Amino acid sequence: MSEQGWHEFLAAEGVEDWVVLHGGATAVFGVRSLRESVRLAEAVAGTPGVQGSGAMLTLADTRLTVRLTRDLWQLEKRHIELARAVSEVARSHGAVPDRASVQEVQLAIAAKPDAIDLGFWRAVLGYLPASDDNAIDPLGYGSTVWMQELDDNKPFRHAMHVDVSVAHEHVSARLEAALAAGGRIVDESHAPSHWTLSDRAGNRVCICAWPDGLMQSPPDGTC
Repeated sequence: MSEQGWHEFLAAEGVEDWVVLHGGATAVFGVRSLRESVRLAEAVAGTPGVQGSGAMLTLADTRLTVRLTRDLWQLEKRHIELARAVSEVARSHGAVPDRASVQEVQLAIAAKPDAIDLGFWRAVLGYLPASDDNAIDPLGYGSTVWMQELDDNKPFRHAMHVDVSVAHEHVSARLEAALAAGGRIVDESHAPSHWTLSDRAGNRVCICAWPDGLMQSPPDGTC
């Protein structure tokens, strides 16, 4: 696994429906009913290359969410053509891409290198590995857990926080909503990669545009 796959995906043409988040490329297609969502899911499942690819389809009353991978680092060049094909199927069914609905929530657990305890979190949650530093819900319902390795010289501030990743063009709206709801920004030095906010009690959350916003501004890649 390398950065090349997701860099190529972000730079590709014809994948405007898709948002690249921590879990890879994701698209949400709006439909008019659950019945239409089911029909669209069946058509997407029949798209050449989808079967056995590891893609995940999630149905709701008025939308179908398609995830091409469960991890950012699993994106490969072949996923570009797969994304284009899925989008074409969605258009042929009258579905409307909805980038504003694409998001991913990730629990980040910070620890010093000698205290990384990923095996414990995988075991207690019943999660599976996708990369060496994370754990994923095999059913696709729960948040990804990421073990954030802290530098020995970096002060230990908080044991865990939440990462919320959205499409880069929707970060401002999410920030404004969080601030209006009583949150405050505690660190914006890494913007536009991510902003760190907290609630009144001091619990922290990062709102991230990385890596979806990579083509707009280079990120530092961490939260």
